[in-house]
Amino acid sequence: MDTAEINPKATLSVSILSGKGGVGKTNLALNLGFALFGTGHRLLLMDFDVGLANIDVLLGLSPEKNLQDLFRPGATADEVVCPIEEGGFDFLPSASGVPELLEMDEDMREALFSKLNTVFSRYDYLFLDHGAGISPNVLSAASMSRMPIVVVTPEPTSLTDGYAVIKVLSAKHRVRNFHILVNQVADEKEARRTFERLSSACERFLGLTLSFLGGVRTDAAVPEAVMRQVPLMKLSPASPAAKDIIAVAVKIHRHRQKIGSRLKHSPILKNLLERAS
Repeated sequence: MDTAEINPKATLSVSILSGKGGVGKTNLALNLGFALFGTGHRLLLMDFDVGLANIDVLLGLSPEKNLQDLFRPGATADEVVCPIEEGGFDFLPSASGVPELLEMDEDMREALFSKLNTVFSRYDYLFLDHGAGISPNVLSAASMSRMPIVVVTPEPTSLTDGYAVIKVLSAKHRVRNFHILVNQVADEKEARRTFERLSSACERFLGLTLSFLGGVRTDAAVPEAVMRQVPLMKLSPASPAAKDIIAVAVKIHRHRQKIGSRLKHSPILKNLLERAS
């Protein structure tokens, strides 16, 4: 058996998803990235919401290039990577409403990721912030990551749509290792109750056991950070929501440590090497 390390840095790819828009998914992705970077980890945040990209807006940045440029002859991944913080916290900007990105088929998507793979391998974590919903483009890309995180809120519509994401990813892409992050909760009890409602439905109807990542409390500092275009972890690192985000980041790091040996012998994103072999 070939035991060569094809991912020597044990880069963990994380997809951050939601069924419903407006649940704070992108804001969580950004601030979880800051939390992990703050503990000494290199992280690349990829804006893969090709319909309504907005990580650059949250950061108050105007990148010169984005993912669309990688489809042009001679373009390199290094030209598109944009630093957020010196020392290894970077992001790959996308573009909003570009047909070339919105209509990516499987071949185009894998060609894009293959071009980026050497960049991915420089980081401890690769975060992919996907668009909300169950479009084929979102689900196909999300199925390639090693750790899918579904963000929900206590609202019934969020839970229903979150369940739909899990159901389709499980049925069509055989994803089973879902991690649930409950946002905009009053306290830990509400987060647990919300998770249990979703978990019970998934266990009963889909035969899936979900993993609870934690809850993030509703906090006035969050919309203030968005308005100021400054990440919460920088603007108000001692706020209740920031503390919750740090706790979730710790769980993500522990998960990477747990599966680190397997990661080293697996592609950063599934299916990249299988097609080339």
